[in-house]
Amino acid sequence: MTRPRFLPDNFTLTLVCVVTLASLLPATGQVAAGFGWLTNIAIALLFFLHGAKLSRDSIIAGAGHWRLHLLVFGLTFVLFPLIGLALKPVLSPLIGNDLYMGMLYLCALPATVQSAIAFTSLARGNVPAAICSAAASSLFGIFLTPLLVALLLNVHGDGGSTVDAIVKISIQLLLPFILGQIASRWIGGWVGRNKTWLKFVDQGSILLVVYGAFSEAVNEGLWHQIPLWELGGLVVVCCIFLALVLVASTVLGKAFGFSQEDRITILFCGSKKSLATGVPMAQVLFAGSTIGVLILPLMLFHQIQLMVCAVLAQKYAQRKESVPELMGQVDP
Repeated sequence: MTRPRFLPDNFTLTLVCVVTLASLLPATGQVAAGFGWLTNIAIALLFFLHGAKLSRDSIIAGAGHWRLHLLVFGLTFVLFPLIGLALKPVLSPLIGNDLYMGMLYLCALPATVQSAIAFTSLARGNVPAAICSAAASSLFGIFLTPLLVALLLNVHGDGGSTVDAIVKISIQLLLPFILGQIASRWIGGWVGRNKTWLKFVDQGSILLVVYGAFSEAVNEGLWHQIPLWELGGLVVVCCIFLALVLVASTVLGKAFGFSQEDRITILFCGSKKSLATGVPMAQVLFAGSTIGVLILPLMLFHQIQLMVCAVLAQKYAQRKESVPELMGQVDP
């Protein structure tokens, strides 16, 4: 049977089911502790596989587009936070202080890797540059996100220090990634051949973290703290943020004279925020706090960005080849 277009993808539906399960049957006591250990193992495996399947040749091929990477980094780590701060007088009354803090946390996160590359490829953009830019954003985010969180939210991690938070995030995320890169010479081919079913490791780790986070939040009275109108306002706010960054990336890409392939890469890499990185980071940065409310904006934004970017990628994919594209025009 053909899947109805109005239905979200399977992962989104599963994510909704997990949030519902956590709302009805939240994990408590030893069960919650067991989920915590299982989640840490799954996240380490996730970043190990990310390191193993990321081609060094692709990274080297895309590394030369430094102007493109600087613009993507500016959108990800500068424009997003500035929008979050500038809209505080509107956002805080509309969605409440807790969800606004979650939006600021979203603004501090790095870009996605997989979906940014996938959409760039579908839209016939500069894929090597997308691989390099998305991977670099994810790695630099390990260091930049805690600093931005400290500036925007005045949070320094559970050790009381931004440096402590960076060290713990590096151990949890960066170390497995580096080990994966080292192991890629032996298992990289196997990972590439089995990426279809290995995606369940990615999705499974996210679902475990979301279940644990929302279980803790429900036990603390999450759904009694957030009125329905604030949730509706949050959806609108996420759409506004995404629209602003999409417009900015398009305008700036043209203003700086990038080719259309590069502009596509900038669009899909500069407008994304990573759920896979953001959720485990929240566990470190906000340890001892209820992170369910803080990651709720990220979860909604993640799904909205996937749906919107899927439509945009299809639109770009259907465009006719222009003369510069046929000639292989490359940004200097």
